[in-house]
Amino acid sequence: MHGAGHAAILAPAAVLVLWTLVMMFWMLFTRIPAMAKVPGLDQAPPGGRGQDLEKVLPPKVNWKAHNYIHLHEQPTVFYATIMILALTGAGPIDVGLAWGYVGFRVAHSLWQATVNLVPVRFLLFFPSSLCLTVLAIRAAIGCFAG
Repeated sequence: MHGAGHAAILAPAAVLVLWTLVMMFWMLFTRIPAMAKVPGLDQAPPGGRGQDLEKVLPPKVNWKAHNYIHLHEQPTVFYATIMILALTGAGPIDVGLAWGYVGFRVAHSLWQATVNLVPVRFLLFFPSSLCLTVLAIRAAIGCFAG
């Protein structure tokens, strides 16, 4: 295992990984019962994709899938940034920003999966994006500062 400094910056990334899996199971446990209620879905041609369900499942069911997809988009930049910071040396500001990012992403997930009013989603997405931007700048500085 690496030292405590590495663990401090890696912990938020580990929590976001676990949260992504929580969203995956929430999506599955919501979608599978909803799919069972769709007449004729068992006769659909092979090779269907999740996006094909958009027109046949209720929006509240699809919202979980939308969020699960979102957790595979911008957070990939977060994971790369965290790895750079773990290798170049993360400070307390970095750790705080990483936890802020994760907190806003979890709040965004909960909101999108349940209520999904876009203006509020934006109010949760924007500060997480600011945290990520500052983290990325600090990671880049760390790469060239030493």
